[in-house]
Amino acid sequence: MTTRPVNLDITTVRMPFTAVLSILHRISGIVIFLAAPVLIWLLQQSLTSPEHYANVEQLLSGGFYRFAFFGVLWAFAYHIMAGIKHLLMDAGHGETLEGAKISSVLLVIGNILVLIFLGVRL
Repeated sequence: MTTRPVNLDITTVRMPFTAVLSILHRISGIVIFLAAPVLIWLLQQSLTSPEHYANVEQLLSGGFYRFAFFGVLWAFAYHIMAGIKHLLMDAGHGETLEGAKISSVLLVIGNILVLIFLGVRL
């Protein structure tokens, strides 16, 4: 009977780039799930009256809330782009290791462009 080496120290495990992006896709989904009720409430408040709209606008103009809103918008953009990547892979495009690496690099480049656009707009 041969014994297999067992690595119990998880800090020494190096995850592939594509795996890190897949985990980020899951994290962005959690962020969206947690932020959705707050965003829906803010939308409802802003549509109630002009005074409530001004209150929401004033709230979102603060530094922390602007940063949080930027983060949620990033999560939406990343989740959508990574979801499209996963759908294309499900359809048979980029299933190879090389194709996955190329699509992952394109995902990061696209996400950086979205971050720059959002940073300029906000």
